[in-house]
Amino acid sequence: MTASKKTALVTGASSGIGAVYADRLAARGYDLILVARRADRLSALSQKLSEAYGVKVRQLVADLAKEVDLAKVEDVLANDSSVTLLVNNAGLARLSPLAKTPVSDSMAQLNLNITALTRLTHAVLPRFLAGNEGDIINVASVLSVHAWEGSAVYSGTKAYVLTFSRGLQDELKNTGVRLQVVLPATTATEIWDESGIPLSTLRQESVMSTENMVDAALVGFDRGEKLTWPSVADESLWEQYDAARAALFAATQTGTPAPRYGIA
Repeated sequence: MTASKKTALVTGASSGIGAVYADRLAARGYDLILVARRADRLSALSQKLSEAYGVKVRQLVADLAKEVDLAKVEDVLANDSSVTLLVNNAGLARLSPLAKTPVSDSMAQLNLNITALTRLTHAVLPRFLAGNEGDIINVASVLSVHAWEGSAVYSGTKAYVLTFSRGLQDELKNTGVRLQVVLPATTATEIWDESGIPLSTLRQESVMSTENMVDAALVGFDRGEKLTWPSVADESLWEQYDAARAALFAATQTGTPAPRYGIA
């Protein structure tokens, strides 16, 4: 897919997955609005992409955990008609047992992974629906469907991203607006070293490069996938999981307690 005179807004764009999305989208002809906290990195990346691909790159230095900065990005999404693609990539991980985690770390994950993503989607969606076109890519995680010791908050936030995205996909099914949710596994980004679990301590054979992850996700995007699992070879695993989920939900739709509880 190529684009002309269209703009993609990418959050968390100064490094890692966001920076690769910016590169790949610029290569497809998108102008860019790059959102991140680190002005020096944004400036360097913007110059690189502008020179390499001849696209217009705007820098929006913003900490999405701060109300004033989040509002700036919301304003752009709500009012800039050139923006046709939102990549909700910005995220934060703090991986440690809850009892040993400062509450501020938990709230920071909620604010960025849930609140910012939701508000930015709210900001852009009315305009997309009014024009009956536009795309949203929400970057979740394989931890949307799994949790381990130390990931309770992070997994919870990514489970929200998955469920929020799927509910919104149902709302958008008869419109020209598309939403893809991407579920990366372990990916070689700085989030790990900041999380408390350095990337170097993980099984290296399980680590995917950011380039491969984004390239796979964009193939899924081009194919119209609603959910993209870049590292999962057997697609039927998700189909089986989702079928079991649907069966479990259907089984809840009764007004009587399950017989095993012995309530007459």
